[in-house]
Amino acid sequence: MTSATRTTLVLVVICISLTILLDDRVSRTEAKRANPVLVFRGSESFGSGGKSFIRYKYAVENHQEYPAELFAPSPALPPCGMNTNASRTWVDFFDQSGHRLNGFCALGRPADLNKIWFALESDVVPPSWVYMEMMDRQTNTKYKSNLSETTY
Repeated sequence: MTSATRTTLVLVVICISLTILLDDRVSRTEAKRANPVLVFRGSESFGSGGKSFIRYKYAVENHQEYPAELFAPSPALPPCGMNTNASRTWVDFFDQSGHRLNGFCALGRPADLNKIWFALESDVVPPSWVYMEMMDRQTNTKYKSNLSETTY
């Protein structure tokens, strides 16, 4: 074996080892990411289409723990309706029984998790508790929040 062949072989082994180490490190980082901490921020009345609604506003207390790349436009992933640049991570609200209340597919940064909400017609009694799920569509990883109240 020539010196150049040995050097090339050593470099290939080093590259493969680094790739394995980095992949393992990324996997462990993803696994350690905390679930969202959902906090009720209040409600507001509004009208739309001749109807009265109440918007229930929430924030994710630990939004800063999520990296910006989770909310990057992801045209390689399936679109959200006509939006071909939907974000990598989608957010959905559910009542305590698992009934979907609202969803967001175009949040642009972690701080946008502080502007999430669902709305019900004014005469509808809200569920006592709700939760949200963040779905990282690139890694197929789901992060489920705590149950949060719909009143103070």
